[in-house]
Order: sequence, then structure tokens, then C-alpha cells
Amino acid sequence: MNQSGPAAAGQDQAGAQPGVTRQMVNFAFFKLDPVFRRLGDADRRRARDEFAALFAQDRQGLLCLSYSTVALRPDVDFLLWRIAAAVDDFQAQSQAINRTSLGGYLSTPWSFLSMTKRSMYVDKIDPFHTAESRTRIIPGQHKYLFVYPFVKTRAWYLLPLEQRQAIMDVHIRIGNKYPSVKLNTTYSFGLDDQEFVLAFETDQPKDFLDLVMELRETESSKYTQRDTPIFTCVRTPMERILEQLF
Repeated sequence: MNQSGPAAAGQDQAGAQPGVTRQMVNFAFFKLDPVFRRLGDADRRRARDEFAALFAQDRQGLLCLSYSTVALRPDVDFLLWRIAAAVDDFQAQSQAINRTSLGGYLSTPWSFLSMTKRSMYVDKIDPFHTAESRTRIIPGQHKYLFVYPFVKTRAWYLLPLEQRQAIMDVHIRIGNKYPSVKLNTTYSFGLDDQEFVLAFETDQPKDFLDLVMELRETESSKYTQRDTPIFTCVRTPMERILEQLF
């Protein structure tokens, strides 16, 4: 499912094997200007067909999944979850979007840039953790996606590694109680305003709700500085998203 272009990322510094390619990840949220809906039927239809044709094209090196947020948040209408080897692929697609008729009516209220990286807290829990683990995302296997930026307090990073590991052991054990929820953790240190972008995939929203509630009661929760805004997204083909918007 994943397509990869030229390798643009290096290897992890701690414990990673040479040759492991990390991915660049972008969560781009779009909002349609209501003015568009007041255009004539013919103009709207042409814009819709042009935009749908753009997303029907295969873009070498770019994996792009579309999600609807219609009626779920007032500030965004749809999400493009984009994965590539380099940010150039994100920019090329955004350039193509901007050149469409519909692009003139779209804004991007939120966009998060991040990168895959091997977790330093997994090995103790998962003895089968490999250099490839967490560095390759295979998305789109579930209906719902929950996305939010995440920032820990500076006090967290001042704790000894052994203490952080013990705290995360509890955190990970709780996560393992909800196998229907798949976590995709990507890293934004130095790339964007947040430290992480968390993306949870599931077919059962109730399981994600219960997971988050249970995690609030763990010690790790007190080291959370920011974990909003939270976006509830529904996996939806672009043609269907356009139907919802028009």
C-alpha cells in the first residue's frame, strides 16, 4: 500500500539499523468557503469534476488518504493524510490543488507536519520490536481516524529514563487492552509547533473513548501540556466528500 520516492530521511540514532527509511507525514485539514455553494450549478459541477479527477490520478511517491469531517467540526471539512519520503511531494500536490477552480475556495485552518521514528519505550514491552517498527505507516485499514497534536511538559524530559520507562510501561499496557485501536505516533520535534502527532485508527469509536478516559488516570497524564485540537475523521473517498460539501 505504501509507495516510496527517493529516501529523504536518515536512520534513528539509538538502536536503529542502517538503511531504515523514515517517512514524512502531513495531516492537512481543509475548509470550503460557503461562497462556493452560491455559484451556478454548471460552475460547481465543473469544479467538482476537476477536483475529483485530480485525486483520481496516481502520484508517484505519495500516499494520500481522504477523510471527511463534515458535521464533526465547524472549522474543517476534510482531511488529507499524506505520507511520503520528502515534503516536496506534499508541496507538489498542494500546488496542484491551488491551481484548481475549487482550490480558490479552500483554506487550510490546520496542518501538522511530522515524521516516523522508532519509539524508545517499546522494546521492553514488545521483544519483537524491529528497526522497521514505527518507521513505516500502513494507514487506511479502519473507518475512523482520531488526530491531535501532542506536547509533553518540559518536566517530563528531565525525569530519568528509567522513571519515564516505568511510567510508559503502564501507559502501553493500557493501550494493549484495546486491540481494536491502532496508534500511529509521529514526531514533530523541530519540524512543527507540537512534539508529536497522534493518529488513532479504529472501527469502534467507543473503544477509543474508553481508552482515552482510562489513560487520563495514569501518571503519564500529568505530564501532558497540550493535546488539542482533536479531530474525528471518517475515511471517505474524495468523490463522496465533494457530494457532502456541494
